Amino acid sequence: MTQMDEARKGIITEEMKAVAKSENVSEEFIRRSVEKGTIAIPSNIARDIEAVGIGKGLRTKVNATIGTSTDILDVDMEVRKAKVAMENKADTLMELSVGGDLDAIRRKILSITNIPVGSVPVYQAAIEAIRKKGAAIYMDEDDMFTAIEKQAQDGIDFMAIHCSVNKETLKRLKRQGREGGLVSRGGAFISAWIVHNEVENPLYKNYDYVLEIAKEHDFVISLANGMRAGAIADSTDRAQVQELIILGELVDRAREAGVQTIVEGPGHIPLNEIAANVMVQKKLCRDAPFYMLGPIVTDIAPAYDHIVSSIGAAASASAGADFICYVTPAEHLALPFPEDVKEGVIATRIGAYVGDMAKGIHNGELDLKMANARKKLNWEAQFESAMCPNEARRIRNERPPADPDTCTMCGSYCAVKIVNEWLDDASTDVFE
Repeated sequence: MTQMDEARKGIITEEMKAVAKSENVSEEFIRRSVEKGTIAIPSNIARDIEAVGIGKGLRTKVNATIGTSTDILDVDMEVRKAKVAMENKADTLMELSVGGDLDAIRRKILSITNIPVGSVPVYQAAIEAIRKKGAAIYMDEDDMFTAIEKQAQDGIDFMAIHCSVNKETLKRLKRQGREGGLVSRGGAFISAWIVHNEVENPLYKNYDYVLEIAKEHDFVISLANGMRAGAIADSTDRAQVQELIILGELVDRAREAGVQTIVEGPGHIPLNEIAANVMVQKKLCRDAPFYMLGPIVTDIAPAYDHIVSSIGAAASASAGADFICYVTPAEHLALPFPEDVKEGVIATRIGAYVGDMAKGIHNGELDLKMANARKKLNWEAQFESAMCPNEARRIRNERPPADPDTCTMCGSYCAVKIVNEWLDDASTDVFE
């Protein structure tokens, strides 16, 4: 029985209880939201992990991606990246390896993580077809479903499945053209397969079978956004909107089957279009949890795309997005290293926190605590209030001030210390 099935019977599962406690909301609120499909709890009957709730009324969650490439195949580094992501408080992880022994790498990552882990099964199906037959277009339909089954059995908690890339969507893409082309790897594999074989996407045509597998293992389907723009110039175009219409229909069918879903959203999109995209997705997909990929709000900042994405994350979260996939400084340039993972997770967490404050998930309690600590020149309290206390302490300790109350930015001319001594502690007679 799935989480959604149990919620419909009025049962509050241990996962729902854990999410309610971590989010400081009622268990009944979580149950009703899981029942309606506005909150998803990624899980798999094969794994015991920390429950994470994603959806309306909850803190915006942050996902980190790891995985080998065909050029850099270092499994130990991927393990370090997974650990770095967890140490820096990523809420979920996606294992996206495309080089090496894909089964062994996935199982290794699953064995060392205690947070939800996601995957993209069509990668494995396509790569195995390339290795055996020379090209992804030679995948058998069964290969796609076999990959889903295998990864579900291993314990994957949520899967990005490309069910919405179909003939109708590709017509829109072909007619309009794009400045930046198609950048979803899974979307590219499926699109090429459809064009070559001249038949419908099996994951769309046989969606009921996908739902059966998900229901058996109780993993969350992350409905992949294969038509997302890879350039600002292509944002919110006809192909993306056509796919979003299909995604909404797939959400309805999943709910009828008792399967939890998340809907993936745009990648490259200008700041002024984010709120509209979130609103349209929420309308068409009946408030399903929305998973924004970045988003990237300008194309011109390679090496600093984690900053670009933090801006996009803040705008997305404030508009109602529920889940953000991080972007690292290596985006568009190279496979991320562990330090890139750290920077990406922190930047995205900052953006999500800012967005959550704007939409009322929290009212800036930590900001108030930080403000009071700064006024009192209480450095330990400032570190305790910081998102990254160790980094804050390191920077201060590397450049120690002559006066331990101040910092080396202002030194003897610290405005806070001056105000504390000459205004707050002054006699009130002068104001009478």
